[in-house]
Amino acid sequence: MADKGNDPAEIWRTMIGEMEKGFNSFANQTMTSPEFSKAMNQFGGASAGAQKQLGELMEKYLLAMNLPSRAQMVGMAERIQAIEGQLNEIKALLMQVHHNSLAPDGGHGATPRPPRTKRPPSEGEQK
Repeated sequence: MADKGNDPAEIWRTMIGEMEKGFNSFANQTMTSPEFSKAMNQFGGASAGAQKQLGELMEKYLLAMNLPSRAQMVGMAERIQAIEGQLNEIKALLMQVHHNSLAPDGGHGATPRPPRTKRPPSEGEQK
């Protein structure tokens, strides 16, 4: 095995490690400066303003093209979900009513009665 002083891989790792330390030190010093904070705040504010402007422009464009905006589509989707939920409730109630109508004696949870064996009197018989 090669000596650590002459090993090119070890020299490379050492050089990369030192470069990382230097870069980290520089980045920490830069990020703690008030100028960096001010520049980042300005950039963030400009980015937020540009995003808001783009959103307003897109809404105007969609309105001119007679197309719904994202907010309108979200509103429609929410209303459709509410309607679907109500339809599912109605369907469940109808299924329950249908099931209850098929049950004996109105389906009120009563136990089934035995079959009727007594016959009604025939025409010639008396009660």
